Amino acid sequence: MGILAREFYERDTKQVARELLGKKLLRKIGRKELSGVIVETEAYCGQEDSACHAHHGQTARNAVMFGSPGHAYVYFTYGMHYMLNLVTEKEGNPCAVLIRAIVPIDGIKEMEKRRKLKGARLTNGPAKLCQALGIDKFLNGWDITRGAKLWVEDYKNIPAKSILATPRIGINYAKEEHRNALWRFYVRSGV
Repeated sequence: MGILAREFYERDTKQVARELLGKKLLRKIGRKELSGVIVETEAYCGQEDSACHAHHGQTARNAVMFGSPGHAYVYFTYGMHYMLNLVTEKEGNPCAVLIRAIVPIDGIKEMEKRRKLKGARLTNGPAKLCQALGIDKFLNGWDITRGAKLWVEDYKNIPAKSILATPRIGINYAKEEHRNALWRFYVRSGV
């Protein structure tokens, strides 16, 4: 399976968020390769979206979002968690997709060691998957179209009937229209 090209990310953010479902997220640390199939995403749609980090303009923290698509935007939140986003659309239009959950495929023992946990809750949240895959601020700005440390590959096709769309999680600060937008996508059951 091939690494997703930049053109994949240069499209409408909501479309990319849907189509990332079923793709394989890979992380290489030394000789270890960790991976999982993406099963939950959220779209953040530029400065007009009051839930988006870029809503109030460019800062040192969100600068990667204003760059070219196909880069990782990794930020630190609540003083303890990293979150992985993939930059979308064209340069200058700060949009990204938050990777909310994966189902582990390769390197499960290493993920369990990193999370100090076993079972279904290993990577079922954005901070959990970052901890399990060793994703932190050093990957902020990483070009995910080049592979090597962090990338996404084509993997499975998820039929539209198996995808649910709901409001995004944890954005109570956003305007009502953005809180209620159905921009969170997840696979109904299994992959």
